[in-house]
Amino acid sequence: MSGSDGPTSVDLGGSSSDATTGTDDRPPNVDTTSTDDGPSRHGADRIPDDGDGWLSRLDPRTVLGTLRSGGREGGTDRGGDPFTRRVNPLITDRPWTVVVAFLLVTALFLGGAMAGGGEQQAGADQFTEETPAQQAFDDMQENFGDNGRETGGDSAQLFIEDDRNVLSKPNLLRMLEFQDRVESTESLRVTSTTSPASLIAQQLDPTAETPEEQYRVVDRASQRQIDAAIADADEAAGLPVSTDFTRESASASVAQIAVSYDTASMADTGNNAHLQFQTQEIANDVDGFDTDENVVIWGDAILDEETVQLLGDTAIVVFPAAIVLIMFFLAIAYRDPVDLGLGLVALVMTLIWTFGFMGYANIPFSDSLITVFPLLLAVGIDFGIHIINRYREERATGAAVGEAMGITTGQLTTALLIVTITTVFSFAANLISDITRDFGLVAAAGIVFTFLIFGVFLPAGKVGFDRLREGTRFPQFGTSPLGNEDSILGRVLPVGVEIARVAPAIFLVAMLVVGGSAAAYGTGVDTEFDQEVFFPDEDRVEQYESLPEPFSPSEYTFMQVLAYLEEDFEMSLQGTVTVYVEDNDLRSDGALREIDRALQNPPNSFEADGRQADANSIVGVIDSQAAADPEFARTVDRHDSSGDGIPDRNVDAFYDELFASDAGGQAESRLTTDRGATRIDYSIDVDAEQDEAVADARTVASEMRMDATATGQLVIFESVIEEITESAVQSLMAAFVLTAMFLVLSYWWLEGRAIYGVLNLVPVVLSVALLAGSMRFFDVPLSPINAPILSVSIGLGVDYTVHFMHRFVDEYEAGKDVHEALLVTVRGTGGALTGSMLTTVCGLGVLYLALIPLIMEFGLLLALGVFYAWLSSILVLPSTIVVWARLESRHDVAERVPWA
Repeated sequence: MSGSDGPTSVDLGGSSSDATTGTDDRPPNVDTTSTDDGPSRHGADRIPDDGDGWLSRLDPRTVLGTLRSGGREGGTDRGGDPFTRRVNPLITDRPWTVVVAFLLVTALFLGGAMAGGGEQQAGADQFTEETPAQQAFDDMQENFGDNGRETGGDSAQLFIEDDRNVLSKPNLLRMLEFQDRVESTESLRVTSTTSPASLIAQQLDPTAETPEEQYRVVDRASQRQIDAAIADADEAAGLPVSTDFTRESASASVAQIAVSYDTASMADTGNNAHLQFQTQEIANDVDGFDTDENVVIWGDAILDEETVQLLGDTAIVVFPAAIVLIMFFLAIAYRDPVDLGLGLVALVMTLIWTFGFMGYANIPFSDSLITVFPLLLAVGIDFGIHIINRYREERATGAAVGEAMGITTGQLTTALLIVTITTVFSFAANLISDITRDFGLVAAAGIVFTFLIFGVFLPAGKVGFDRLREGTRFPQFGTSPLGNEDSILGRVLPVGVEIARVAPAIFLVAMLVVGGSAAAYGTGVDTEFDQEVFFPDEDRVEQYESLPEPFSPSEYTFMQVLAYLEEDFEMSLQGTVTVYVEDNDLRSDGALREIDRALQNPPNSFEADGRQADANSIVGVIDSQAAADPEFARTVDRHDSSGDGIPDRNVDAFYDELFASDAGGQAESRLTTDRGATRIDYSIDVDAEQDEAVADARTVASEMRMDATATGQLVIFESVIEEITESAVQSLMAAFVLTAMFLVLSYWWLEGRAIYGVLNLVPVVLSVALLAGSMRFFDVPLSPINAPILSVSIGLGVDYTVHFMHRFVDEYEAGKDVHEALLVTVRGTGGALTGSMLTTVCGLGVLYLALIPLIMEFGLLLALGVFYAWLSSILVLPSTIVVWARLESRHDVAERVPWA
C-alpha cells in the first residue's frame, strides 16, 4: 500500500509529512541514503545536534551502534543477535553436521529418560509436602502413628452391601469368617479387625475375644438375642453401618469392616496396596461375598495405586487422539511429507530431551507435569510452522535453498529467541511457589530445548533434505506459504488490518474495556483442592467403558466407596479435622480441663451432641474407661478436685495410672507416653463447607492456652488452596514484570525502539484478562494443575505477538508504510500463526477428553489461551500499532525521544 491508502496512512516513527498526501509513507527516521548494508534502520543521525554533539553521543541507539560495530561510532550491523550470527552459517553451510550433533544429544537424553530419576507421583500428596499443616500432621503421625513401635501401621475398610439386611445372621457369620481368615493369615500381618458382627458378638458374650469364638457365639444365638445385642452394641459403641439403620428394625443396608495391618514404618505404597488387594481376595473367597457385586475394599494405598492408574488410563485415551489430530493439522499446514516428518521428529526430540532432563535432575513425573508437555508441543508446533512457512515465502521469490533459509533464520531466530526467553520467564515465575516449582523448572528447561531443536535442528534438516532432492525426481508437494494472497486465509486474515484502517482508536478502546471487564469478572474465580479433584469424572468413565481394549478404563474402587460414604454414611472422604497440641504444659494440672474446654460449645461446622463436640480425645478415653471400670472411676475422683469428672490434681501421676489401665492402648493413641503431645479429632458436619470447617479448627486451636495447631487432611488441603491463590497472583505479576522488562530491553537493543516491546504487551494483557474471565464463566476453579495457566498465558501470548511484531518491524523498517507492512505481516506471519493456532487448539485441546476433571479443565484453558493469543495478535495488535503511530506522529515523539 502507498499513498493511495488515503487519509489513514500513517507513519510509525514520528513522520512530519502530511499523512493525507501520501507523498512519502516511509518512516521519517529511516535514512534513505544507501550504504553497503542498505538503508539505516534507526536514524540516529536525525537527532538534533546541540552544537557540541553530546546529546547525539548519549542517544542509546548511537551507543548500540558503537557496541555492535565493535567501537566504531555510528557503525551498523544488521546481523541480528550474537546467537543468530554464529549459528546461522552452520545451518546453511553444514546442515548434516548439525543434524548428527542433535541426534547424539538426543541419544544422551534418551538414556536419562529411560533410566528415570524419580518415582511417579499422583494424587494430593505431591502438593502438600511443604505446608505448615502438613508438617504438623507429619509430627503427629510420628508421635501417634506407631505408638512407640518400629512399625508404621496401615488400615483398610471393607464395605459390605445387602439391600435386604446386612445385619442378618448369615451376613454376621460371613463377616466373622472373613475376620478369622485374615487374622490367621500370617503374610497379611493383620493386627486387629472390627466389624458390626464382632461388636454384636461381644454383647452376646464379653469373653469371646477371637473371631473364631465370636463366630460360635453368634451361630448359637437366636434371632431375638441377636436383635437385642444389635441394639446394645449400637448404644454402647455405635455400629459402623449405614445411616438407614434403626435399633427397632435391627437392619441396615451397608456395613463397614476395619482391618489394621502391622506394616513397616517406611513401607512402600505398592506393598501396602498388595496387602489390601490380598485381603480383598480373601473376602471374595467367603461364600456370599463377591467383590464384583457386594464387597468393596478401601485404603489409602489402594487410592494411591488407582490414582496412578488413572493417569495411565487418561494417557492411553488422550495421547492417541492428540497425536491423530496434531498429525492431521500438521499435514494440512506442511503439505509435504519431508516437512511433516521433520516437524514430528522435532516434537518427539523435544519430549525426549525434557523427559531426559527430568531423569537426570531426579524430578518425579506427577499430575502437575502432565500439563508441561502439551505446552511444549504447542510452542514447538508454532516454531516449526513459522520456520517452514517463512522459508517457503523466500523460496517462492526464487531464492536458493541456502539463501532462503539464511533469510528465514536471520529474521526468525531472533524472534524465536525473544519468545523463548519471555516464555522461560513466564514458566520460571512458578519457581516462587513450592506447589508449582517442579512445573516451572521442567517447563523452563523444556522451552529452551524447544528453541534449540526447532530453531537449529529443524532448519538444518530442512536445508539438508531440500538440497538432497534438488535435481532429483522426488516430487515437490505443498510449497506455497499459508496465508498467501490468493488463499482463503489471505482474504480473511487482513480483517484486523482493515479495522485498523477504519477505526483503530475506537476498536482498541472497546477491546481494552472488554479486557478490563473480563479481568474484573475473573477476580471472582473459585479455588478448589481436595482428594476428590483427582478422581475421574463419572459420566466420562461411563462413556469410555464402551471403548474396546486397551482404551476401556479400569474399575476404580474409590468411586464406589465415595458413593457409599456420601449416600449411606453421610460422610466425606475427609470427615474430621484435628487439633494437635504439642506443649510441656500437658503435664500441668490444668491440661485436661483445657482440653475439655476445647470440646465445649463447638462451632456450627462440627458435629455435636448437645453442647459437646463429637470428637475423639484423651478426655473421651478417660470418660469411657471410667464408665466401664468402677475402680478407675474412683481413680478419676481421687484426682478431681472440682467433681466434674476431669482430673485436675497431680495430673502427671494420673497419666501413669491411665496408661497402666485397660485403656492404656487407647490412651497412647491420644496422648504420647512422654506427655508431650496430644490430638483431638473433631467430626465435621456433612453439610459443612471445607473452608468453614478449617477456619473453625484454626479458631479452636488459637483459643487454646497451650501450643496447638489445626491439622488433618482438610486443613492441609485448605492451606494448599491459600498457597495456590497466592502463588497464582505472584507468578502472574512476576511473569508480567520480567516479560515487560525483557521485551522493552530486547527491542531497544535489537531495533533501537523500546516502544515495540510495549506494543507487544497490549494484546498479551488482553488475552490474559479474557482467560481469567473465561475461567469463571466456565466454572473452572484454580487448582494445583491449572494454577500456572495465567502466568503461562503470558508466554503463550508473547509467542504470537512477538512473531507478528518482529515481522512487522522488518517490513516496516525496510521502507513500507504502516498499513502495507501490516498487510504483508498478517498474510505471511499471520498464516503461520493461524496454522499453529488450529493445530494447538484442536490437537492439544483434546485434553478436554481426559478422565480427570483437572486435566479436562486444563485442556479447555490451554485451548482458550492459545485462541485468545492468536485472536488478539491478528485483530488487536494492528490497531495498537496504528494508534501509537498516530500519537507518535502527532506529538513528534521520535524527535524528542528518538529511541522510545
